[in-house]
Amino acid sequence: MRAQVLVALLPALGAQGIRIIQSNDDGWAELYARSFFNALTAAGHDVVLSAPAENKSGASSLDVEPSARTSPCEYDSCPANSGPIGRNETSPRLNWVNSFPVTAMRYGIDTIAPPFWNGAAPELAVSGPNVGSNLFLAVQFSGTVGAAVHAAKSAKIPALAFSGASEGNLAWNTTPEPQRSTVYAQLATTLTNAVIASGKPYLPEDVFLNVNFPEVTGSCTDAAQFKWVLSRINIGTFSEADVEWCGDDRLPTEQSVADAGGCYVSISVGDANDKTTAPAEKQAVVLRKLQSMLTCLP
Repeated sequence: MRAQVLVALLPALGAQGIRIIQSNDDGWAELYARSFFNALTAAGHDVVLSAPAENKSGASSLDVEPSARTSPCEYDSCPANSGPIGRNETSPRLNWVNSFPVTAMRYGIDTIAPPFWNGAAPELAVSGPNVGSNLFLAVQFSGTVGAAVHAAKSAKIPALAFSGASEGNLAWNTTPEPQRSTVYAQLATTLTNAVIASGKPYLPEDVFLNVNFPEVTGSCTDAAQFKWVLSRINIGTFSEADVEWCGDDRLPTEQSVADAGGCYVSISVGDANDKTTAPAEKQAVVLRKLQSMLTCLP
C-alpha cells in the first residue's frame, strides 16, 4: 500500500503540487476534462487546460496551426468569430485552441502555460479522460493518446492518457455532476498522484501511460472499489517478453482486462515512438513505481 500511503500523506509531508498541462480530444468544455481539472487543482496541483475548441475525437496525431473560429465553440462555450485561441476570462487556466488535440497540447506546453509559471515548463502532461475507451487498435487513432504522445516524445514531458468506458458527451456545466464524471476524475487523480509520489523522473523517456477505466455502473460506482492492473496495448504474440509480473512474462492486454468484468483499470506502458507497448525494461521501471497499488487478474 506504499503508493496509496504516500499519496495520502502528501499534504501532511508538506509536498508541493506540481505544474501539470492538460488536454483531451473531446473539447475544452467537455465535463470529463473539467471534472479532472477540478480534482487535480483540489489536490494542490497547478493545472493549465489547453484543449480543442470542439470535439476532435479520432484525430490521432494531426497537428495543424489553429485558424480563427467562425462559429461558437462546443456547447456555446465561446462566441463566434473568437479568433484561433481563447480562454475563460474568469478562469484563465481554461484555454481552447481551434485545432487538433496535438496542436492544443503543443500550444499549451509552448505558449499558453509558461506565463502562469514564470516561464517554467510543465512537469507532467495528462490527457482526458476520454469519453469512451481507447483500447488496442483504437490507440493509434485516439486524439487523447496523440496529445499525450506529443508531450512524451516531442516535448520530453512524462504523460498519462486516460479514457473511460462510460460514454455520453456532457457539457462542462451539467448539473448535477454525473457520478461517472466524478469517479473518473477521482481515479485519474489517484494515479497521477501515485506517479508523482514515486519521484522524478516520473516515467522513463519516450513513455506514456495508457489508462482505461471500466464503466461506472453496478458495483463499480465508488473510486475505492476499482483495482489497477498492469497491461499491454497490443496482443504481443511476436513481441519480446514483458516484465515478469503475476507469475508470467506476458502482461494481459487492455482488452482482456476490460473483458474480465469487475472494476479493473488497465495501465499500459506505451512506447511514444509508435503507440505500441514499451519494452520490458521500461515496463519494469513503471512496475517498481506502482507495484504497491497493482493487482493481478483472477
